[in-house]
Amino acid sequence: MAWSTREIAELAGVSLRAVRHYHEVGLLAEPERRANGYKQYGVAHLLRLLRIKRLTGLGFSLGRIGAMDDADDHPEEELRALDAELAATVERLQQARAELGVILHRSLPAGQPPEFAGAAHADVSEADRSLFAVMTRVLGPGPRRAWAEVMRQQPTHADKEFDVLPADADEATRQDLAERMLPHVREAYAEHPDLRTPNAGAPRGEAFAMETMGRAFRDLYSPAQLDVLQRLNALLTADSGNVRP
Repeated sequence: MAWSTREIAELAGVSLRAVRHYHEVGLLAEPERRANGYKQYGVAHLLRLLRIKRLTGLGFSLGRIGAMDDADDHPEEELRALDAELAATVERLQQARAELGVILHRSLPAGQPPEFAGAAHADVSEADRSLFAVMTRVLGPGPRRAWAEVMRQQPTHADKEFDVLPADADEATRQDLAERMLPHVREAYAEHPDLRTPNAGAPRGEAFAMETMGRAFRDLYSPAQLDVLQRLNALLTADSGNVRP
């Protein structure tokens, strides 16, 4: 019994294009040809195609299939390796679904880093969201976790005033706002000591983290807001002598 390329493809449940590709990459041996030049496939080709289809269906790449011993009907080592990879993929997908659930439930921006999905409160300003996104790339694990906890908290009235502070706010307004923000910030620093050393454990070094965060602050906040933060820093420094917000 001999089959044409189209017939063997239909029997195996694959496309003509797949059969030709398997020939090109060396997964399927070239069959003999009839006198008229047409290929004639046999049972061995069909069994090979069925094996390829089954293994690709399980998740094996064509490269890995090609490296397997054709005589081994139960390649246990390869199967166990694939099973571990699939388990890791399932875990990643479950994590992605969990993050999607949080994003959908809390109407959070979809493009934010994973740490943000479970951390930021829905009322957090766009500038704070962007700052936190930068933090996740340059800060160490401890400070990142501390900031994530802070981001979970409901913004205070003073925080909301800071978010909409007019660019022409006078000095008295800025000083008053800094003083009203102080108790909440002082409490956050007491609850999360890692906030006091924000650049500790930075993956690319403390200097790089400080420079990057400084640039982020300058780009994301207005001069009036930056002045409030500087005043807040002065108040905190007066408290402890070494705090940097």
